[in-house]
Amino acid sequence: MRVLVADSFDSSGLDALAKAGCTVTYRPQAKDQALVNEVAAAAPDVLIVRSTKVPEAVLAAGPLKLVVRAGAGYNTIDVAAASRLGIYVSNCPGKNSIAVAELAFALIAALDRRIADNVADLRAGVWNKGEYGKARGLFGRTLGLIGLGGIGSAMVPRAQAFGMPVVAWSRSLTDERAAALGITRLGSPTEVAEQADVVSVHLALNGETRGLLGADFFAAMRDGAFFVNTSRGEVIDQPALAAAVRDKGLRAGLDVFADEPSGGQAEFHPAIVDLPGVYGTHHIGASTDQAQQAIADEAVRIVRVFAETGTVPNVVNLARHTPATCTVVIRHLDRPGVLAATLDAISLAGLNVQEMENVVFEGGEAAVARINVEGSPQAAVVEAIRVHDNVLDVQVIGL
Repeated sequence: MRVLVADSFDSSGLDALAKAGCTVTYRPQAKDQALVNEVAAAAPDVLIVRSTKVPEAVLAAGPLKLVVRAGAGYNTIDVAAASRLGIYVSNCPGKNSIAVAELAFALIAALDRRIADNVADLRAGVWNKGEYGKARGLFGRTLGLIGLGGIGSAMVPRAQAFGMPVVAWSRSLTDERAAALGITRLGSPTEVAEQADVVSVHLALNGETRGLLGADFFAAMRDGAFFVNTSRGEVIDQPALAAAVRDKGLRAGLDVFADEPSGGQAEFHPAIVDLPGVYGTHHIGASTDQAQQAIADEAVRIVRVFAETGTVPNVVNLARHTPATCTVVIRHLDRPGVLAATLDAISLAGLNVQEMENVVFEGGEAAVARINVEGSPQAAVVEAIRVHDNVLDVQVIGL
């Protein structure tokens, strides 16, 4: 199997791919048209990326079967185009949760103690203990979490270790899970903004979360509160946050920005980082040796399973629901030609197959095929399948 790795990738992962029998092309600097050219030249079965953008032009440039995002989010990949082209998209969820949670808490502590400003003044030869000694401290202050997936959940024990009570909102959070975690479930992001001294955001980027936290959310935050975003820049209205920093004295720690560069080095100067009280980092939440090793291991596992079985772990772009209206169940002897004849009958009736499987009984003598179709098989179709010498029974079940 040919694998193109178009981003920085742990060396152990490259070695493991080679040991698994893959032909590996490593082009960590390939972006935009250069990546299109690499896919066309290397003709890979699998493309592995981290932050590199994968538009339709890349997907269509070669015989790709699978794109692996070596990380959790996959908003940099044109998933819709991949689905149209029949290309699997997979990711590595949960492998960087601790690393991102560690950075989020580093930003919270840095905002409280104004560590970056301390360092900058001391390097400039300025001693200002009187100013920088005015920290409120984190003990007893309320942490509000927006999103409680792997990273948000990893924030909870860290907050509790700091003596911070936690309130949270997530679409998936139930009262029972909140009780088990020792936190308080709230009904909306705005309620979290109203009740928290520190808000930390941990949302995946999708159509529902893009721009979710806007002017109303920041207006609801307490004056002088802290806001930390280590998820995706696009989930917030950045001008609204900037206005709240200026007008309400918010302090913000941002590891992510809208329209940030996709590569490791570039010119980039978002205006918000010039505001006093805003600390920015370079989208490094997942960039620890521990996290990158775990992500590389998972990416290799995905490729190995795909190569060995044809199935894809963690696939994100298979249909959850199809237009299928009936299941045709065929019990048959495990002989050549049964499924071909069955599919011919279904095709001649103008029925579209949505999903199918064929499972074999122990001993290999008989099997059952289940074929989900769009449409209603008429009696003539059922009879055309049933008359095959090796068919034992045919049943149609409405979905």
